[in-house]
Amino acid sequence: MSKKANNEYIPEFNRAFLHPRYWGAWLGVGAFAALALVPPKLRDPFLGFIGVKAGRLAGGARRRARINLFYCFPDLPEAEREAVIDRMFATAPQSMVLMAELALRGPEHVQKRVQWHHAEIIEELRSRHENVIFLVPHGWAVDIPAMVLAAQGNNMAAMFHNQGNPVFDFAWNTVRRRFGGRLHARNDGIKPFISSVRQGYWGYYLPDEDHGPEQSEFVDFFATYKATLPAIGRLMKVCRARVVPMFPVYNAQTHKLDIYLRPPMDDLREADDVTIARRMNDEVEKLVGPNPEQYTWILKLLKTRKPGETEPYRRKELFPRGKA
Repeated sequence: MSKKANNEYIPEFNRAFLHPRYWGAWLGVGAFAALALVPPKLRDPFLGFIGVKAGRLAGGARRRARINLFYCFPDLPEAEREAVIDRMFATAPQSMVLMAELALRGPEHVQKRVQWHHAEIIEELRSRHENVIFLVPHGWAVDIPAMVLAAQGNNMAAMFHNQGNPVFDFAWNTVRRRFGGRLHARNDGIKPFISSVRQGYWGYYLPDEDHGPEQSEFVDFFATYKATLPAIGRLMKVCRARVVPMFPVYNAQTHKLDIYLRPPMDDLREADDVTIARRMNDEVEKLVGPNPEQYTWILKLLKTRKPGETEPYRRKELFPRGKA
């Protein structure tokens, strides 16, 4: 990779990627590219079937999803939680291939299948030339709205984690930058992201990662609680930006992407950290609640607990591996 003065991450092809140890990764990239050219009404049932089958074999990932849903929706019958997990694993490849389709076939081909809800919020911000940070929960289609906005001529900036496999990292980030915008690696810190937003780039911020106890607040998250970093309040001030919650939902029946927007979180300007953290989680709940299968429940969302409480994923009595 190379970096510009603004610490922008730019994926670059490396000849080492041609080594035989990466051929399997290239085969996977090629499969996604090929599927992107198949009409969605044909590929979505196939991808959903494969996703469900793969999800039932994904021991560690499925256990994390089970634990997260057990904590967040304890009153939901176990059979219904399992159904949510199955639908989640079906949604994952469907959304990823839509992203590949957007990159390969262009926005003019996909745009007609993208439905914005409350698009007037974006139009107002654009007309007023305001700095914007989108608060976007971890969904399987999370990258697509940013790509669509970039294709419409909006300057976008986002932070990201590098993938473990360098070929997947190169391919994924090349697709993300297909229509322009800036990528900032998280290990470079938050200053490059702040600089981009202050320069007029629309920021893309994912609020639901567990960053540990330092500087986080323990606030409600669905039926449990979560260590939540109230950074969005500080970003709002230092970037002089308005924060707009957004969440993409892929509908495999209509083969369309619904992008939901909520009103700007202007009430956070003078709020304390606890209030900011809870409001962030409240927005995640409002966006994710109606379509829980769209959320990446496989993440260790609840890793950090209060003193004296066992981390959920270390509780051996919860959904032991090898048992259905």
